[in-house]
Amino acid sequence: MSKVIGHSLLTDFDSSLFRAGKHFRIYRKLGSHLLEVEGQQGAHFGVWAPNARNVSVIGSFNGWNPAAHPLAPRWDGSGIWEGFIPGVKKGDLYKYHLISGEGRRLEKTDPYGLFFEIPPNTATVVWDLEYQWQDENWLKRRRETAGLEQPFSVYEVHLGSWMKKAGGFQTLSYRELAEKLPAYVREMGFTHVEFLPVMEHPYFPSWGYQITGYYGPSSRFGTPQDYMHLVDALHDAGVGVILDWVPSHFPNDAHGLADFDGTHLYDHADPRKGFHPDWKSAIFNYDRHEVRSFLISNALFWLDVYHTDGLRVDAVASMLYLDYSRDEGQWLPNRYGGKENLEAIDFLKEFNETVYSEYPDTMTIAEESTAWPGVSKPTFDGGLGFGQKWMMGWMHDTLKYFLNDPLYRRHNHHTITFSLVYAFSEHFMLPLSHDEVVHGKGPLIDRMPGDAWQRFANLRLLFGYMWLHPGSKLLFMGGEFGQTTEWSIEKGIQWQLLDNPAHQGVQKWVQTLNRFYTSTPALYRKQFSPEGFEWIDHSDYLNSVLVFLRKGTENDPPLLVALNFTPVVRKDYKIGVPATGPWKEILNSDSAAYGGSGEFVNGTVKAVKGEQHNRPYHLSLTLPPLAAIVFTAAPAAQKATVKRKAGATTNTSEESAKAPAGKKKPADKSGGAK
Repeated sequence: MSKVIGHSLLTDFDSSLFRAGKHFRIYRKLGSHLLEVEGQQGAHFGVWAPNARNVSVIGSFNGWNPAAHPLAPRWDGSGIWEGFIPGVKKGDLYKYHLISGEGRRLEKTDPYGLFFEIPPNTATVVWDLEYQWQDENWLKRRRETAGLEQPFSVYEVHLGSWMKKAGGFQTLSYRELAEKLPAYVREMGFTHVEFLPVMEHPYFPSWGYQITGYYGPSSRFGTPQDYMHLVDALHDAGVGVILDWVPSHFPNDAHGLADFDGTHLYDHADPRKGFHPDWKSAIFNYDRHEVRSFLISNALFWLDVYHTDGLRVDAVASMLYLDYSRDEGQWLPNRYGGKENLEAIDFLKEFNETVYSEYPDTMTIAEESTAWPGVSKPTFDGGLGFGQKWMMGWMHDTLKYFLNDPLYRRHNHHTITFSLVYAFSEHFMLPLSHDEVVHGKGPLIDRMPGDAWQRFANLRLLFGYMWLHPGSKLLFMGGEFGQTTEWSIEKGIQWQLLDNPAHQGVQKWVQTLNRFYTSTPALYRKQFSPEGFEWIDHSDYLNSVLVFLRKGTENDPPLLVALNFTPVVRKDYKIGVPATGPWKEILNSDSAAYGGSGEFVNGTVKAVKGEQHNRPYHLSLTLPPLAAIVFTAAPAAQKATVKRKAGATTNTSEESAKAPAGKKKPADKSGGAK
């Protein structure tokens, strides 16, 4: 418990920064804070409600009486009401009681509340954030390895449905998750987890994307300290934590931010700017300074207090465009007559600049589904400043391609190669997220054609293609072992499937891919650069085969990747290589260990003289059915391979199927911001 002189936590400087939209730690001053004032223990309360006629604190300590503890408005016109209430203690419940300008009585939870009652109850809980962290070594390592030239393999998790107990009817607590989740993620080889929003939300089936308590982890699973313990346990296991963060919209629940002081305080009054038609929710007013302070402070809060390693920003496209999901006449143009949301763009840039200035060893990631240029480009170079961007086009094209019966894939070959046209225009993360296994889409394995054997082979091939394609990776829980039903937050994921050898094989394959990716510099050091990728042949549509090289630095052994998208075994398949010498097969998704046939193993193959794919030597390989195989070269072949000009391609008509290299960005550990 802190001590304070006088009755205000806020200084004049705090107030002026907040009003200017530049106070990025305002959570330290607003909300409830346990204090000792002039020898009395209690809590200081501060809330922004500039249009209220009266504000008081009601709670379990005063019988919910609006007249018992009124707050006073600050003299400076900031709209902040504050006051110290003696005798308030940790665990007490409270709300703000406001009388609007026209006399309406409102009861609101604290926008800066640290902890909340378990929904459907809506009171804020007086709490503290004291905790003894044990992750000093993790944070030190994070600082030392910061930047893009490291593996990012992300396991996306909904905490309430990852694993169930009591016959599948109850969710695990944060502390129960801490006993199981870190060990599993580490064993599977993922580098990070990404949690669907952990912030408090009233409606469980919203998955956390309709937030009312931006500063509190959901009480459904335990206390703030219990959640800290989960993060600590993940860090101890060597696993980073990325949080979904939702600054794009908020729900209209009566106890939340909407209509907070009787006005559109946090959002726009005009529904053409302030109402989201997709989610039936309110849109933040990014031009309001105090709202910017609220949001950017919130981003830093999760990095400051909960040691978060990254923030994935939800629905960025809906923020960038004023006409997003709107018909003509349903939106207002910007001051230049365009559809770009200039205030949201400025906000996103400032968010990224602030995060990377304060925490250059973290990562910001945009879920952005359009062709907006420079999402992961530094702000000083005209970009939005994110570290990475979800590669939504890759996801859509890849799943569309795999839906095809292999007999017809030759007619859709461009679909599976197109992602490499633009693969290096952003720092892309390849996502197979929760959005792909809900709303009637079914599980991933249901997109795979053929009999049971072919469906599992296709799924292994999909994952092989994903992990060997340039870019970082994200996979939603259950996908790693071939979940057979659509994701349900009530039922959780189907752990019982792991009694089946076919599902065990998929799980072991994903584990192998993760370990291979994280231990192979050729897959991650240049994963966002055209220097790390080279087509050998992308034109063999008749056989539905792709062949390419993945490369790191000159000292990193290159990899030769061959993908056969049909169930036909391709024997004596010739692949051009730049030098003679042996190439050794080191990965094969058709191995019996993963549920494959196990019948088509190449072992070590020597390159022989004879031009193929514009290269002087070639290998003669057997390509297993519906499989990904990977080879590494002996030292002599390695040397010749890395000397070949980065980005060299074949002499096919798709010569242009290379991502434009673009202007080289300055090296900086912050990813994309600054």
